[in-house]
Amino acid sequence: MTINALMLSASRVGDSAYLTHAVELIRPLTQPGQQWLFIPYAGVSVSYDEYLTKVQTALEPLSITINSIHQFADPKQAIQDAAGILVGGGNTFQLLNELYRYDLVHLIREQVQSGMPYIGWSAGSNITGASIRTTNDMPIVEPPSFTALGILPFQLNPHYTNCQLPGHNGETRAQRLLEFTLVDPLTPVIGIQEGSALWRQGETLKLIGNEVAYLFHGKQQEVEIAANSDLSDYL
Repeated sequence: MTINALMLSASRVGDSAYLTHAVELIRPLTQPGQQWLFIPYAGVSVSYDEYLTKVQTALEPLSITINSIHQFADPKQAIQDAAGILVGGGNTFQLLNELYRYDLVHLIREQVQSGMPYIGWSAGSNITGASIRTTNDMPIVEPPSFTALGILPFQLNPHYTNCQLPGHNGETRAQRLLEFTLVDPLTPVIGIQEGSALWRQGETLKLIGNEVAYLFHGKQQEVEIAANSDLSDYL
């Protein structure tokens, strides 16, 4: 079995409805009738039940059954019994903290490496990198470690934009990622824009969607990556 993981930048594109742009990107990883497991731990301002309903409604066209990990007495068994894993967005620190709290990080990594399909968006994509050190989120909790799933051997920055509002004097995203590469010049960061995703199949990695991505690596800063590029060299 080989890794089959889809890392979506976001749950929406512009004013589109929740996950509607992602349904056809997700479809190749699923089969009708499968039982999938949703992990809602990144959701802080929404209840897990509400979050689950939102995801079930959005992905109804896929004809899969989606249950949430919070509904099971044994989270580890729920993961082992699932056909695939969905991990939603929200706060990345909260998400990783909960995965460590329930001792799920190693198990999810193992299952994905053994071929279980993985689909994440926003925070759910952030945790697929080597660590969560390039998340955009506020550290509202302190996980035992920033080490993440390592499905990708580099850093991700979903929702990438280098937009700066007029009159706003805070750092741009590119400036923040420069800080990372100055401290850790050996580790690449790939910023993916809303509407795009990374899809890893075994030792193949591709940028999918109509948006370009951006590479930050050592002295290489905000280097444009063309839409639909093959990024397998980064594995």
